[in-house]
Amino acid sequence: MSVRFVIESLAKAHKRADFTCGNDRIDSYFRETVFQDVKRKYATCFVAREIATDRVAGFYTLSSSNMPLMDVPETLAKKLPRYPTVPAVLIGWLGRHNDYARQGLGEALLFDAIKTVATAPIGAHAIFADAIDDRAAAFYAAFGFAPLVRRPRTLYLPVATALSLISP
Repeated sequence: MSVRFVIESLAKAHKRADFTCGNDRIDSYFRETVFQDVKRKYATCFVAREIATDRVAGFYTLSSSNMPLMDVPETLAKKLPRYPTVPAVLIGWLGRHNDYARQGLGEALLFDAIKTVATAPIGAHAIFADAIDDRAAAFYAAFGFAPLVRRPRTLYLPVATALSLISP
């Protein structure tokens, strides 16, 4: 079976103007704002590019962050040091072009984000995701992400748990 997509860092050569995932906020961010965030070092952005056509099929962004320990679900918080915050990486945006629906691309982008975080030479206990709506929250929850106590659309997954998703 041949490889259909490559996931790589966002570059100016990637055409973003026709990207549409069905959510206006995500589409607008990717078309108009993502490069500003990358330039300012607020986020890194990775795109899934279809090799045969060079089309951007999806993307995700990562940012360093932290979360208050009191926001972590109790079952997880009791295992952590009593520091006021937990070091984490945020998946701020994740979108898949409508033309590539039901092909496992959203899952592939998520797993690539997990791999990127887990292999980075910087400490992070957890990955968390800001889900834009209930459907996105359900997507992350299906992979074991748990909602934060006071922010149910922000979901949390320890890196060690995340690694089990991508390890054979």
